[in-house]
Amino acid sequence: MSVAAPGRLALAVVWFALSAAGLVGTWAFNIAFFADPGGLSYLEGWFANAASSSAAVDVIVVALAACVFMMAEGARLGWIRWVWVLVPLSFAIAIAFTFPLFLGLRELALRRRAGTRDTRPAGATPARGSSAA
Repeated sequence: MSVAAPGRLALAVVWFALSAAGLVGTWAFNIAFFADPGGLSYLEGWFANAASSSAAVDVIVVALAACVFMMAEGARLGWIRWVWVLVPLSFAIAIAFTFPLFLGLRELALRRRAGTRDTRPAGATPARGSSAA
């Protein structure tokens, strides 16, 4: 079952909102950390205790999976020339920013494709008097 074009647009808006939240949310804490690192390096902070280490491994594994997905899906959509830029940005900025951004752009692309797709069965011809090609 496919999502209708208006549904795809709404979903894209959700992805873009999450992307903005990911950018603002992560960088608010990054700026606070760099203003007062508390004696730890950035990566030391990720692994300061068992709880933060668990969260760090969780984020790292999801980030790697998201990067693989972005590259594979980007290639499928014909975006291979630029989608690779999102991988380093995922680690330099935040995966919480780049992955929802990718998903929002993907929804818009799928919406465009759905709008231009001929829905007639393969080999079907237009009805007599129809202007459809």
